[in-house]
Amino acid sequence: MERAELTIAVQRSADEVVLSLAGEIDMLTASRLSAVVNEVLSDAPPRLVLDLAGVTFCDSQGLGTLVVLSRKASHAQTLLVLTNVGDFLLRVLDITGLRSALMIRNEPANS
Repeated sequence: MERAELTIAVQRSADEVVLSLAGEIDMLTASRLSAVVNEVLSDAPPRLVLDLAGVTFCDSQGLGTLVVLSRKASHAQTLLVLTNVGDFLLRVLDITGLRSALMIRNEPANS
């Protein structure tokens, strides 16, 4: 079985941190995503954006991780926003009822 890969690029600005994700969010990579988000939340930026444009797959573990991270961000008084969420993932979020638990902003981000 091929090892799932997830790359995470971090961009910080005064009012937000953007994590650009590429690859798969699944049982093999979700803990790495959690670790990076936890590290970012230790400094509690006003907004944390997860750019999912490069995400090719997300399993149930990945979905659960996104929800947990959203709650953790909320406790840190940080707004967690998902952006560039693909149609496949949007459908899965709708089917599972998780879309309402996450803030999704799919319009182009300000540069």
